[in-house]
Amino acid sequence: MKLLFLGDVMGRAGRAAIVEMVPKLREAWKLDFVVVNGENATSGVGLSGAHAKTLLDAGVDCLTLGDHAFDQKDMLSYIETEPRIIRPLNFSKAAPGRGVALFEATRGRKVLVAQVLGQVFMKRPFDDPFSELDTVLRRHPLGGTAQASIIDIHCEATSEKMGVGHFCDGKASLVVGTHTHVPTGDAQILPKGTGYLTDAGMCGDYNSVIGMEPAEPLRRFVTGMPKGRFTPATGDATLSGVYVETDDRTGKATRIEMVRQGGRLAAAGPA
Repeated sequence: MKLLFLGDVMGRAGRAAIVEMVPKLREAWKLDFVVVNGENATSGVGLSGAHAKTLLDAGVDCLTLGDHAFDQKDMLSYIETEPRIIRPLNFSKAAPGRGVALFEATRGRKVLVAQVLGQVFMKRPFDDPFSELDTVLRRHPLGGTAQASIIDIHCEATSEKMGVGHFCDGKASLVVGTHTHVPTGDAQILPKGTGYLTDAGMCGDYNSVIGMEPAEPLRRFVTGMPKGRFTPATGDATLSGVYVETDDRTGKATRIEMVRQGGRLAAAGPA
């Protein structure tokens, strides 16, 4: 299968880039399944139901969330009506929605998507991501119920993301990090066949401070005092993420390429 994962959508600029470019990439790269992390798509904090619909209507097959999953309050109810949205597995047990789902891709093939939150340097403690993933991956082994599986590890620490990658090696098609909004250059296939990238980056304006207009973040860094709200940058957005090809029989990755399309970053993606 040909899979595309795109990192955190940041505000209006990120949404516009998804709407404009995902349909073109689906056709040009003959994509079978597209996953997008959408948790910053609404004003940089959370995802509203209306904006979720916009992204899904653009050709996205599944949206993942993160620690800002329910910052937009209507997502508390919307997620119960939209099975294509995944919140973290190890979020509160009382949270609505689900953290894992099995989707149908092209030609009836199945793709498992799951997301977990990290524990290191996060603002509040979450349940153990490793035990949550172990349960899911035992229930849905590659080459069994799923022809491919994608794990979104949403956390701050690169070491924790790498730990999840190695923990899932051979059990998932792709482990990809989100949350820090800065794309890393370490796309690789791990020894047992799992594609891995520490951070997919963001879909947003990179002439910014992780997607925000620089003025207010700089003021806080320099003076230590807030004066206004963070505002998402609105310049041309770059789509950032990762492209993976998998073997349908084993579910393991056979090719992985970093993706950079549009905006300020150098173009990258499958030739």
